Parts: sequence; C-alpha cells; structure tokens
Amino acid sequence: MLRPRIIPSLLVHDNGLVKTVNFKNAKYVGDPINAVKIFNEKEVDELAVFDIDATVLNKEPDYALIEKLANQSRMPLCYGGGVKTVEQAQRIFGLGIEKIALSSAVINKPELIMEIADRVGSQSVIVVLDVKKKLLGGYEVYTHNGKKSSGINPFKFIEEAEKLGAGEIIINSIDQDGVMKGYDMNLIDKVREKISLPMTVLGGAGSLDDIGKVINKHGIIGVGAGSLFVFKGVYKAVLINYPNRSEKDELIHKNHIG
Repeated sequence: MLRPRIIPSLLVHDNGLVKTVNFKNAKYVGDPINAVKIFNEKEVDELAVFDIDATVLNKEPDYALIEKLANQSRMPLCYGGGVKTVEQAQRIFGLGIEKIALSSAVINKPELIMEIADRVGSQSVIVVLDVKKKLLGGYEVYTHNGKKSSGINPFKFIEEAEKLGAGEIIINSIDQDGVMKGYDMNLIDKVREKISLPMTVLGGAGSLDDIGKVINKHGIIGVGAGSLFVFKGVYKAVLINYPNRSEKDELIHKNHIG
C-alpha cells in the first residue's frame, strides 16, 4: 500500500550540514555523513540532500561527497545540486543515488528533463521549484538559492515538467523556509490541482502536527522538513530527530484514511 513519505531535507554548504531561514543565514549544524548515519538508525522513509553551493558557484556536483552519502545511506536517497547534463546525472546514478533533483538547469533548459528521463527513467527525475510569493499576488520561481527571479509561473512550469517526463515535483516555499510556522497550504493546494505526479512539499514544518495537516488534506504525498529534524526545543539546540515507527503510524493513520 502506498503511504505518505516523511522526508528529512539536508542542505550542504562548504561540505557541512547547514540550515537556513528564507534561504539566508546558513547556520552550521553538523556533518552530513554523520546525519545520514543517524537517520539510518531512525529508519526514515527517504532522505533528500541538496548541495546549495554547486549552482551558485557554477561547480560540478561533488562526486566524492555523493559517493560517501550513497555508501552510508540505507534509505532511498535524492540528491540535488549542480546537475546540468545527462552525463553528470548518469555518473551520479552510478554512485548509487536513487533520485536526482533538478532545479536551475531545467528552468534554463526544460528539455533536459526529457533527456535525462529517457536515459534513466522518469521515476528517478525530480524537478525542484523554489517558489516565492509575489508582492501583488501569485507565485514565482526563483533560482540560485532564492537570489535570482526567473519570471516563471510555477503552476505553468510543473505542467510542462510533467509532459517532459518528470517523475516527481518538489515544491519548496522560500517564504516559509526555516520559519517553522507551518506549510503554505494554498501553494500546495494549487500545485496538487495542476498535476497528478507524486509530489513533495518543503518549507515551514514546525511540528509533526504541521506534517499531519498536509497528509490529512492530500493523502499520499511526500512531506519534507529541515529544521524540524535537526533542531529540538525552543532554543533550537542541534539534535537529529525523527518520529519513531509508532509515532509515524499514529500520525499517518490519524490524518489519512486508506
């Protein structure tokens, strides 16, 4: 039976694990490999790792780090950061990654979705859209860690991405990132209306109840979180955490029938 997925989202900057607020002020929170080991023990559904330096600095993906992550991970692993070509994607899959997240590269060249999907299969090609509210209403896609406005309407782009062969969409709210006050439910609703693809949402989780609200409304969906799974308590002490199996089952069954 298909179930909702609860997914820790890890950001890598200068080879360290960091957490941001509104895509700014990256705070060091530990070693990414160590975090993967801990999440292994906690039996997470899936793990997403994003290198937030690669695109901004126009660097190749860090294959050495990717190989270490893949070797350590005992859960499905999604990697994003700096992937611009089919050859890079194939090399990363060869290292043991299950899913590749594409963002800036496909905003500039949407057909890359189809090129990679044709080579490795749609199920492994994930399109990530970092989305921000516009001053006069609506939403817009941003790239380069939220620094560059693309002028692109996310709802039109996800329809194109689906036609080109994307296997999943990740929608990340820049406005909610690291704020821990809940997801942008309006944004999630609008995306869900447009596509039938699997989707994962990011940005805003401050509690398991926030995750539960998304599952309650949308059922089988990926619900990602960063701060929630690396911080603990009012003072945000760094502590890798994740709901245990009974907590997760209770959360899913309480909020999702089927």
